[in-house]
Amino acid sequence: MTPKLSNAQIAWRAAQDIQDASYVNLGIGFPEMVAKFQPPGRQAIFHTENGILSFGESPAAGEEDWDLINAGKKAVTLKPGAAFFHHADSFAMVRGGHLDVAILGAYEVAENGDLANWSTGPKGVPAVGGAMDLVHGAKRVAVITDHVTRDGRPKLVKRCSLPLTGVGCVTRVYSSLAVIDIDARGFVLREKLAGVSLEELQALTGAELIIEGDISDLTAPEDLK
Repeated sequence: MTPKLSNAQIAWRAAQDIQDASYVNLGIGFPEMVAKFQPPGRQAIFHTENGILSFGESPAAGEEDWDLINAGKKAVTLKPGAAFFHHADSFAMVRGGHLDVAILGAYEVAENGDLANWSTGPKGVPAVGGAMDLVHGAKRVAVITDHVTRDGRPKLVKRCSLPLTGVGCVTRVYSSLAVIDIDARGFVLREKLAGVSLEELQALTGAELIIEGDISDLTAPEDLK
């Protein structure tokens, strides 16, 4: 069985690249975990589409204030200086290019940076939602995802087969097996798990991996939850 990072470890790795004082939007679900793993000495300012800037940790069980929720309807706390604003103003921030980073999940990412993270299938969501604004409004778009689907098919592909969220928008993928940049050449491998060979990784990737220079080991703490 191929070793892989857990979701918490993937989220931790993505968090290490967020610069201090960056304005960051985290997609609903798995990407929300990134907020838990900010490196010491750095503090991102997290934005949520429903109208909060600078929210904090999740409250303890039983201490939730259900008037304070993020876009995924999860209870949050507030950092000093937090702000509330109208939903329309929130999207004006997104569309106006005021977010430094958006981190989203994915069903598929293509070698040209196309992203598909919604589906009209039996278990799909009814519409693309605000992700289409985020991927073209944020200055940098990253994806966190398992490297393959539950049935072993590559999620990093030559061309997306599902409805697109955005075109040419993703510049980095943090997967359960590797960290991969996307530029004009395609998928550029930067880090991989030491227990996975280049041949194994390529076999689990639906497009060519570009290798240049030394590839760093992909590591993360083992006790993350």
